[in-house]
Amino acid sequence: MSDTPPSTLPRLALLRANKDIGFAVGMALVLAVLFLPLPPILLDLGLALSLSLSVLIFMVALWIPSPLQFNSFPTLLLVTTMLRLSLNVASTRLILSQGHTGLHAAGDVIQGFSKFIVANNFVIGVVIFAILIVINFVVITKGSGRIAEVAARFSLDAMPGKQMAIDADMGAGLIDEDEARKRRKELEDESAFFGAMDGASKFVRGDAVAGLIITLINVIGGILIGVLQRGMSVSDAASVFTSLTIGDGLVSQIPALVVSLAAGLIVTKGGTRGAANEVVLDQLSNFPKALYMAAMLLFGIGLLPGFPLLVFAALAAAMSVLGYFIQRTAAEAAIEKSRVEALEQHQKAAPDVDANPMRLDDLRLVMGEGLVGLANRPDAVLPSKIKSLRKHFAEEYGFPMPSVRIKDDPALPINSYTFQVHGVDVARGDIRANQMMVINPDGAALHLPGEQTREPTFGLDALWVDQTVAGQAEASGFTVVDPESVITTHLTEVVKENMAELLTYGCAKEAIDGLDRSYQKLVTDLPVPSPAIMVQQVLQALLLERVSIRNLPLIVEAMAEATRQTSKPALILETVRRRLSSQICQGLADDQGFVPVITLSPAWETEFIEAVKIVGDDRTFVMSPKRVQEFVLQARQQIQRFASDDAWPALMVNPEARTYVRSMLERVSPMTPVISNAEVHRKVSLRTVATIGT
Repeated sequence: MSDTPPSTLPRLALLRANKDIGFAVGMALVLAVLFLPLPPILLDLGLALSLSLSVLIFMVALWIPSPLQFNSFPTLLLVTTMLRLSLNVASTRLILSQGHTGLHAAGDVIQGFSKFIVANNFVIGVVIFAILIVINFVVITKGSGRIAEVAARFSLDAMPGKQMAIDADMGAGLIDEDEARKRRKELEDESAFFGAMDGASKFVRGDAVAGLIITLINVIGGILIGVLQRGMSVSDAASVFTSLTIGDGLVSQIPALVVSLAAGLIVTKGGTRGAANEVVLDQLSNFPKALYMAAMLLFGIGLLPGFPLLVFAALAAAMSVLGYFIQRTAAEAAIEKSRVEALEQHQKAAPDVDANPMRLDDLRLVMGEGLVGLANRPDAVLPSKIKSLRKHFAEEYGFPMPSVRIKDDPALPINSYTFQVHGVDVARGDIRANQMMVINPDGAALHLPGEQTREPTFGLDALWVDQTVAGQAEASGFTVVDPESVITTHLTEVVKENMAELLTYGCAKEAIDGLDRSYQKLVTDLPVPSPAIMVQQVLQALLLERVSIRNLPLIVEAMAEATRQTSKPALILETVRRRLSSQICQGLADDQGFVPVITLSPAWETEFIEAVKIVGDDRTFVMSPKRVQEFVLQARQQIQRFASDDAWPALMVNPEARTYVRSMLERVSPMTPVISNAEVHRKVSLRTVATIGT
């Protein structure tokens, strides 16, 4: 509960609602002070307010991270300058009219400054006042004004280049339209701010000049009034009016000096970010050797004849201690930074281990307890191998392979593992974490001491052997594989077989968002109910047949072309494949540059064409199950002739029948590419290696 009385809440709300009126009334009062006489008590209040505002502005200038966060400073500088000048006029009126009555004539604030600074000797006051004028006018105001002028000029000159850089980043897709709009706004604010600061610096300079003129008027006018009108002696008039004037000048120049210093802090901040104390101390702490050298120099000066050795030695010791602590702190920070970076890299490389057992991951590796060390040891190489595998799929297929979450499961046999896609087991293997797998490339029996097994990916006969036997086996020409490579090889095939399922809507949307703006708009303009889902379906269909989707802009162009004629995903897919003909044929070409194909006999070609019934956009395939089975058997017989040599020639069919032939062969030979005549690029040479139905 708030301690504010309920009766005051409406008043506070009323004040907040009418704060613009309050500001206007305040400015009107400042102008009124120029013309209306002000009693000493109100003058004291105004001078105290001026001093308080100056200190407030100075503190804000110290702590703001960026000059643009205080872009109201030029306006505030004008207001405070006008406030000081109006108070100067009011104090001048009181000094000249009531100065003969004593030092209390212009209020307690001016009297306090005159007594404290002048100390019954107005010559000292004049000297101090002159020094403050020089510091403010010659040093701070002139320097900050010059910096503001140069900053304004450079900011305006650099604006076209910065705007072009923003447009280039947006065109390259590095930033979106909202970020570009934000940067342009910051650029405009920066130019406007430095331009305003260039003009506002003249306020400070004019304030110093006006303060000097008003002081001279007060001294000369006061002495004349005191001598000629009030009958005072020259010495008494000079003492009283000079003391009052110096007090008045000091109470005006000290706030002016503080505000000038604030202006200097703001314009000298430049491109640095952070509060002034953070920026200065952080940058000085980067060079502890400079502190050591300064300490040595100070101690050397103290050893010179006539210099106070104790003072310089104490300063040298303080700098040396400060340099030591800064150096030690920097070393500790560097060690901590290296540790954090190493931990972040390890976390990026390593999938989460059992982070959330209830989460249904896209791709998960579940391990028995005997295999967990392959993933969570500090020197584990399995995470880095999986990371390299993700890079491989991105480069070869344009497929954003999801991260692999590793989980241990006590229910599994101790040396077993399984791969899960969307929570469903799709593959299983059994390995030995501390042994090596030996495979004979020729397929012959292995006569080595070890444990008989089968390679989990391709089902080849293999042995698990110790490290000592592994070296002997490798020297004999056998293939030796570590357990991490067995898992990653198995994972590679699992991902290839399930790329279509793993390409979720989120992955497709992320790929679309990574396109240039023009292609993103092209996707949005597709004349289908849900363009992103249509893109996902086409990409899934391509990945199902292991066609790379890296050239996503071309795929989007082909979809835009196809959707003008049809909204059927199957027909859109065939158009996309025709546009990707060069890529598809290049992937199927052999070492001599030919694309080996298996063709259909004329009888099968005719039967497939007749089996496809086309009514508008609707297509159906009408063929008896017996004939489908006969075709599959004949095709499988021809394909197996090449499968033993790990060769997979493409089956070339009529464009209308390609989708249906692919569906027939998907279960019996998913590795066999099925292409249509329309997908053969004009520069590709074909080589017929077999014909089905002869």
